[in-house]
Amino acid sequence: MKTFKAAILASLIAAPAFAGGYAEPVMEPMIQPEVIVEDTSSSSAGIIVPILLLILVAAVVSAD
Repeated sequence: MKTFKAAILASLIAAPAFAGGYAEPVMEPMIQPEVIVEDTSSSSAGIIVPILLLILVAAVVSAD
């Protein structure tokens, strides 16, 4: 009877050690960042603003 109690005690102590077992780690696939391509709009604002500024300066200079 003493060995039976010892066996039960040993199994109760050892049971949490085996709980869950071994699971292979799950590796998530490498996610590549998305490439966002933005089209540049062809705007003539890059040339219109300096031309208007030149016209304004010329008008101020000629007014004096």
